[in-house]
This record gives sequence, C-alpha cells and structure tokens, in this order.
Amino acid sequence: MKILVIGSGGREHALAWSFARSPRVDRVYCAPGNAGIATVATTVDLDTTDHAALIAFARAEGIDLTVVGPEVNLSRGIVDDFFDAGLRIFGPSRPAAALEGSKVFMKNLLAKYRIPSAAYAVFADQARAVSYLDSGELNYPVVVKADGLAAGKGVIIAADRDQAVAALELIMAEKAFGEAGSQVVIEEFLAGEEASFIAFTDGKTVLPLPSSQDHKAVYDGDQGPNTGGMGAYSPAPVLTPELEQQVMEKIMYPTVAAMAAEGRPYRGMLYAGLMISQGEAKVLEFNCRFGDPEAQPLLMRLRSDLTEVMDAVIDQRLAEVTLDIDPRPAVCVVMAAGGYPGAYASGRAIKGLDEAGKLAGVEVFHAGTRRENGDIVTAGGRVLGVTTLADDLPAAIEQAYRAVALISWSDCYYRRDIGQKALRPR
Repeated sequence: MKILVIGSGGREHALAWSFARSPRVDRVYCAPGNAGIATVATTVDLDTTDHAALIAFARAEGIDLTVVGPEVNLSRGIVDDFFDAGLRIFGPSRPAAALEGSKVFMKNLLAKYRIPSAAYAVFADQARAVSYLDSGELNYPVVVKADGLAAGKGVIIAADRDQAVAALELIMAEKAFGEAGSQVVIEEFLAGEEASFIAFTDGKTVLPLPSSQDHKAVYDGDQGPNTGGMGAYSPAPVLTPELEQQVMEKIMYPTVAAMAAEGRPYRGMLYAGLMISQGEAKVLEFNCRFGDPEAQPLLMRLRSDLTEVMDAVIDQRLAEVTLDIDPRPAVCVVMAAGGYPGAYASGRAIKGLDEAGKLAGVEVFHAGTRRENGDIVTAGGRVLGVTTLADDLPAAIEQAYRAVALISWSDCYYRRDIGQKALRPR
C-alpha cells in the first residue's frame, strides 16, 4: 500500500519511519516533510493548507491511506474533505476536532458530562475577564488559555492578578496567538504531576498506548515559558495501573460517549493531557492527534503494524486489535534552536547526525530541518528529537544524552533533565 503523511515535524518523521518498517507498505510520501523524513519517505512540496491539491495528489498517486500529523489540518476539516472525495484518511472529523480546536468547547463538554477537570470561566470581552479577576472568587495562581489553536503555547500560568491581567492583554489585545485569543478560558490551577494518555478510538472502542510524559517548559526543572515540548519518555510511572484504569473509566470512555451524544462521533487519536494529584486524574486538555514529542518514544515502543491499527479505526473494528508493545522504556530529548520558543535563527549547519544515529537503540527524528548546499541545517524552533530505546529508563536517558552530545550547531539548546521525574522515589 501507499501512505501519505501530512506534516513536517518530529511526529511526522516518527510516523513515516514507522510506516516504512511495515511489510504492508510499498511507499511512503510526506508533504512537505523535512531533511530527515526524506531518508524514509518521498517528500512532496505541497501546500498543506490546500486540501484540494492534497486530494489531487492522493488520487494521482493511488494513495491508500493518508495520515494527518498537525492539529491545524484536522480543525480545518481535512478528514471531511478526503472522505467526501472517497479517499481513506485517519483522524477525527472537523466537528470532532473541536475537542482540541476550541478550549471553550472542550471545557463545556467536560462540565456537561461531569468528566473531571478544573473549574473555569469563559470570556470574549477583556474588560469582563479583568472584572472576574477582581471578583474575589479566584485563588492564585490561575491559568489563562487562548481558546483556539496556539501551537502548544497559548497557556499562561499567572501567579497573581498582575500576571493574569498581562496574560489577558497578550492574548486578547495584542493577539499574540492570532484569532485563538478571541475568547479565553480562565481556569483553576491544578497542582500535581502531568502525564499524557494517548489512545486509538473508533468511536466505540478505546485502545490505549502506554503512558508517557512530556516536558513542556523550556528550561530544566520545568522553568520558563511553555513550548511545544522539550522531551518525553514512556512509560510514565506516575500513571500506575490503577490510575490508568481510572482514566479509562472516568475520562476516555465518557469522553468518546459524550462526543457521540453530541453528534460528533470521534475516530482517531485521542490524547488526554492529565494532571495527577493524590491518586486522582483530571483533564488539562485534549489533543486530537499524536503528541509531539510523545509520538517519538511511543512509536519506538510500538511493535504492531501501525497501518493495521489505523485501518481498524477507520473501519470501526478496533475491538479486534491488540497492541504489541516493546516492554523497554524509550526517551526523547528535543534539541532546539537558541531563543525558542521566542525568536530564533535558522540555517545553522548541523554536525554529528550520522555518528549519533549509529549508536545502539537510537533514532534521530528530525523536526525543523532542511537540506541546503549539501548540508542539513536548522529550519525551526524544535530541530531534532533524539530518541532511544533501552533495557531500563536510566540506560535510555544515558544513551539519549550520549547521542545528543555528538550533535551540534552554533546555538543549540536542550534540557538536561528529561526523564528525571520518573526516577524519583514514589
């Protein structure tokens, strides 16, 4: 079969890598791809916002399955457009993708169906939002969230009123995240430890992948502004078997049932970002696709043929599938351009990729790279996801950083504490 992957990041490289290993797959295409994806797939220079062009390409090449990486395409209805054209595609419909595309929709859904999450209020008017901050109803810190998609960066934790007002100014007045800031959610701050719970669902069956944990803050010790993710590992010990069962019963199944009840049947990847505290899990957010960088360690651990699982989701026969998971843990360390998640330079020549890739159990997934004059150069904020599979977590962490140490460019930055939370006594 022929596969088309849409996207250009580390998640899409991991997807293309996984498909390329399948005996069912003859050829993998990726639009637009990156320098690393080009080693496992044929990259195609297409505008991924042009769904008609993507559909025309899929028809011309006889694509059997299209897989969407970025949330933006899902929210814009690419799945609906492909199905209307008679083409097979994996992911939720536009109405279902509102679960990620609108934090207001998500929070209202969770409240309506009593799915555990933080207390919240919604505002489309900045002055009213400020009045709410002054109402005396809040305990600080609070969380201020842009309603729409903001590439993982539209969430600000405000320690006091001044910071909350500044967050509202940034989101609603300055439009730092564009139209995503037309509404905001002001939310109770949940203390605890975050974890990612990602599952396949066909709208009835929910088939979870192993737990994982992202590291969103840019600096060690979870300091600094949020990013798209600076590293991840799987499994996450904070999600005990008992908690995983709780998440399935109180969050995943009820959410899938709620979406069906709302006339928005959900099929695809369902990613619950969770806060774990005192043996209880609450929803921070839902995403409608594989996480990035969680996809990298999860797909390293997945032994099952990904095409078979996705076909089962599309055909609503996921109940027939059992996942084969490598028991060994995996770790991904993101190497970023200096300045990210703010302004950063591109075009820096990357050295050491071949040497790092030769280490046992290591895959270097490219996120923001391109080929230029024979060199692979930086072309994004998050540049690489150095991912390792090893016999135990300390060994995986050590091997990942051994590979990272072999790679360099002039303003390279990465966190040095990825995976350390998992090694704490519990």
